[in-house]
Amino acid sequence: MSEINEQEMLQYIATETSADVKVITLVLKHEQTFINNAKEDAKGDIEIDSDELVDYVLSRPDIKLDEMTVEDILDAEMDYLMDKGIAGYVD
Repeated sequence: MSEINEQEMLQYIATETSADVKVITLVLKHEQTFINNAKEDAKGDIEIDSDELVDYVLSRPDIKLDEMTVEDILDAEMDYLMDKGIAGYVD
């Protein structure tokens, strides 16, 4: 995913959510761990259940955020990735 400008994405998320960049980075780190452990389907796609992802992030001992803040950070990240044509939702 070298197409992602990480600093630009972090700034976008910070602007959208008013969250601190350090907190955003931590949430995204846990998100990446969750995604890396997800299983591919027969087509090689990985489907991520957003509720399971939020629960996973909230269960990490270094996360001291409420559910809404985590959801806002992840939603803003997805908005950024969709704007850049990198990610999308599966119906």
